[in-house]
Formats: sequence, structure tokens, C-alpha cells
Amino acid sequence: MSLELSVIVLAAGMGTRMKSALPKVMHKVAGKPMVNHVIDTAAKLCAAKTMVVVGPDMPKLIETVSPHPTFEQTDRLGTAHAVLAAKDGLAGLSGNVLVLYADSPLFTAETLERLVAAREAGDHAVAVLGFRPDDPAGYGRLVTDPASGELLAIVEDKECDAAQRALNFCNSGVMCFRAEDILTTLEAIDNANAKGEFYLTDAVAVSRAHGKSCVAIEVDEQETLGVNSRAQLAVAEAIMQDRLRKAAMEDGATLIDPASVFLCADTKLGRDVIVEPNVVFGPGVTVGDNVVIKAFSHLESCVVGEAADIGPYARLRPGAEIGAGARVGNFVEIKKAIVEDGAKVNHLSYIGDARVGAKANIGAGTITCNYDGYRKQHTDIGAGAFIGSNSALVAPVEIGDGAIIGAGSTITGKVEADALTLTRAERIEKAGWAAKFREKMRALTGKK
Repeated sequence: MSLELSVIVLAAGMGTRMKSALPKVMHKVAGKPMVNHVIDTAAKLCAAKTMVVVGPDMPKLIETVSPHPTFEQTDRLGTAHAVLAAKDGLAGLSGNVLVLYADSPLFTAETLERLVAAREAGDHAVAVLGFRPDDPAGYGRLVTDPASGELLAIVEDKECDAAQRALNFCNSGVMCFRAEDILTTLEAIDNANAKGEFYLTDAVAVSRAHGKSCVAIEVDEQETLGVNSRAQLAVAEAIMQDRLRKAAMEDGATLIDPASVFLCADTKLGRDVIVEPNVVFGPGVTVGDNVVIKAFSHLESCVVGEAADIGPYARLRPGAEIGAGARVGNFVEIKKAIVEDGAKVNHLSYIGDARVGAKANIGAGTITCNYDGYRKQHTDIGAGAFIGSNSALVAPVEIGDGAIIGAGSTITGKVEADALTLTRAERIEKAGWAAKFREKMRALTGKK
């Protein structure tokens, strides 16, 4: 691939079979909208320009694909009509124009690069991606010349003769055009068909009628999956998860039970990370080297430093930053908080809108009371501080370096460095009171 590349992503369909108010292409696979998967794949090809064709009244979709320019297909009159909606963006282009579908998130950059290279190699007007399903029924067939390998025609399933129907080389829909020809080709496509629509597949017939060659290359069927239903969305998710798991392991992470680990497209795992079963990574997670993430933990929009120990049953929410060698144990929730190097929050605690200083130790059941119903307030816990079990830190709170908070305390305001602070009510003990109480209640209720 040596010539300039421009990309058009078709995203105008609503996807009625999804039964959703959300445009189909905004449904997520591995934590990322399908349309963004396609755009990001195009970016790997160093596309000079990526344009997105949207339908009317899709402001959220336009926002999602920003800053890429969008063009509106006001009337949905077929795939060729959709590409022509971007006519102003196509004018004056040179090199290659790649047409992709926003509901097909599984095509790899390597596959698309092969398609573009094939078009360039023969200076073809059109290059098409094809696949060979076990059952080709319902798919358009790609008819090729046995001698030259040139693509002669795309024939829809309903229009195939007996010989064509026997073919199993099928059209994926993805095409690459010689940029200098694309507008002329598209404008020559008519809608003389049962649906009265302008089909992009007719570009092959138009090109050949003008004496120009076309070509088709083969791709694995799995990549061609188009998502039109919730069931197909689940299939795409499963395929993408398998890819992400394999990539993570190839990059040096250990997944004890890969099938039970769910990753996002942007999950970053360092070398020698160990991930135990049933761990979920939401978007925006970066994990350093030598980290252990124990079973049933959930991480999203957070950073975990090298050699940290997380879980089991830990939850790291957006804004959590876990330092090197820090420990976040079972049933601990961290939100918008920094846990510095070597600090320990071992169990049954909530730390939100806070800083936990280096090598501080947070006892079981500690809670940062960060919200008063109107505002979030900050808690600052100094380096080496020790917070006793079942303490409530009512923000705003500042606990100095090396301070000790006695178990069961409720702390407000400022605690000086190296101080011991505890807040407990005076102990009251009334001898025999419990026995007298039980006797009285038995008399009143008749219960033994």
C-alpha cells in the first residue's frame, strides 16, 4: 500500500432488529461503540481522511465519531446512495477510497491493508473482500475469472443461475475504489431493481462496462460478521474477547481462566500480570508489570502500579490510582482516590475522593464519608498513618503522616502528624440489667 487512503464509514442505519432507541452502531463491543472500532481500525492504516455517513437526527452518533466529518443520508436509498451522500468529501481525492460498515467491527487492519494493496497492485477500479461460508445461501456471489482471477460480477442470491448458486465465494460488502473513479462510478449506478435502491455492488458491473478491471480477495468468514441483532452483538463480543485475551497472553500476561476474564478494547496489561478467574475490566484500565488481580474483581477507568495486589472481590472505580506495591484487598471499593506506593487497604473498606499516603494502613471497615448529599469532600491520609478498624472519616479530613486513629473512631477536621486520635463514648455497664430486661419482656409477651 503506497497511495493515499481515504475511508468512508457507513453508519446511517437505525437497526430496527436491535429494538433500541440507540443507533445500532453505537452499541458496544468490548466496551467501545462498534463505529469507533471501525474508525480506529482505519486509523491503523494511516488513513488521511475518514468520513462517516449518518442518518437524520443522530446527534449522539455525530458526537461519538467527532472530530471526523459527517455527511447525512437523508433518505435511505441504498448503499451506493449512502456513499454518494459524502460526495463533497470525495471530490478531488486521489489514491484509494475504502468503504466500510459501522456495524462490522471485526475486520482487522491487516485484512483491509491486503484489500487496498490488491487494488493498487493491478490498478483495479474496485477491489472487493469476499469469504467462503459453509452455507452461501442468501449471500451475493463473487464471480471470478478462473484464469486471471479478475472479479467479473457480483450476483445477488435471488438472481443467481444454477452455476452461480453453486459458488461459495460471497460478498462481504467491503470495497476499495480507485479514488479518481469513484464519483463517476457511483453516479452511473441506477436503481432499476425491485427495491428501487442504489446498490454499491453494481459498481463492479459499471466499472467493467467502462473497460476497467476489478478484483476480489478472500478473508476469513469470522471477520465479516455484521451485527443486526442482539444475538449477533453477543457473537461479536465473544469473538472480540477471544482476540483480546490471546493478545494479552501473547504480550506477557497470565490469564488463569481466559474464558472468564472480560477485557475492553483499550485494556493495557503489563508483563507478568496474573489475572485470576472472573475478573472484569471496564474501559480505561492500565495495569503495570507484576500485578496480581485476584478473582471476582472489577476495574474501570483506573491505573494500577507495578507489583500491586488487587482483590479478591475488589472494585476499582473511575479515578482510582493504585501505587506500586500497594494492596487493595477483598470487598474494598476505591473511587477517585490515590493509594500511594506500599499502602494497604486490606478489606471491607470504602475509599473515595481521597489520598492514602505511602505505606499507610487502612483497617477493616474504614469508610471515607465523602458526600454530604450536595458536595464531594476530600480526605487526605498521610504517609505511614494507621487507621483503626471501623473508623469513619467525615470529609473534609486531613490526617498527618504517621498518625494513628483508634478503632471505631469518627474523625473530622485535622489530625496532627504522629498523634493518636480516638473518639469513643464513655463505657457504661449496669450489672444484671440484661437478665431483668428479659424477665420483664417474658412477662409482657408470654414468650420464653
